[in-house]
Amino acid sequence: MKPSEPGAPRAGLVDPAPPHPGNILTMVAGFVTKTLVIAELEARKLRHDATELLTRAIQPALWLLVFGEVFTRMRMIPTGNLRYIDFMAPGILAQSVLFISIFYGIAIIWERDLGIVHKFLASPAPRAALVLGKALSAAVRALSQAVFIYALSLVLGVKLNGNPLALLGVLVIVILGAAFFSTLSLIIACLVKTRERFMGIGQILTMPLFFASNAIYPISIMPGWLRVIAHANPLTYEVDALRALMLAKGTSAYGLGLDLAVLAGATTLFVIIGSKLYPNVVR
Repeated sequence: MKPSEPGAPRAGLVDPAPPHPGNILTMVAGFVTKTLVIAELEARKLRHDATELLTRAIQPALWLLVFGEVFTRMRMIPTGNLRYIDFMAPGILAQSVLFISIFYGIAIIWERDLGIVHKFLASPAPRAALVLGKALSAAVRALSQAVFIYALSLVLGVKLNGNPLALLGVLVIVILGAAFFSTLSLIIACLVKTRERFMGIGQILTMPLFFASNAIYPISIMPGWLRVIAHANPLTYEVDALRALMLAKGTSAYGLGLDLAVLAGATTLFVIIGSKLYPNVVR
């Protein structure tokens, strides 16, 4: 066949070979390794300031001990076949995950000022691995809060689900929730770039996200406009999954599959966006 004839290969062009499965596995393994290295590096900071975990445990303890106990006795909020303290415990766990993660982005601004971000950007680690690694380190802090809230819930007589699969499910949901909100925090830090603006936006976001969810009262008692916001709030699906997995008589209003899909999809999207914006923090 002559080169000029239809169907003949053009000179100088070679059909690209499909990627070898071994190369794909190597790339995936390298990405996972780099992500875990960043996560371990960030989590190691806890050894230098373990008091952070204790101070962060004060707020959820006050919510459960004061707010939860009082409203359980008053029986003002309809929670079906659950005591109010049981209904509230998963919501307070989700609240702790939110409050820990939503201010995590300020560390990015500190790292920029110290020149650490420049070193990360000069490393061969993919941007997505940097963002996801930091998100997983926020999850480590959130898991420490989960242990504390489980222990306090037992003391308060909350009927918890001790099934190992349920505990594993709680672990997954807490990690996804922390990863989502910490990545949202990182995106905000990349956009505003100053500590003062970041703290202001973080404080504006936390209370609306918390109160516009099913954390401390059912969505059924909300006004119509607030229900729309609650159904668009990822925290609602985190609380719903935790309530189904954490409690002995817990059920999911939306289904665990939808809860997991919303959290995993939102986290993946924000990791992609965060990896694109991460270099902007130094510009």
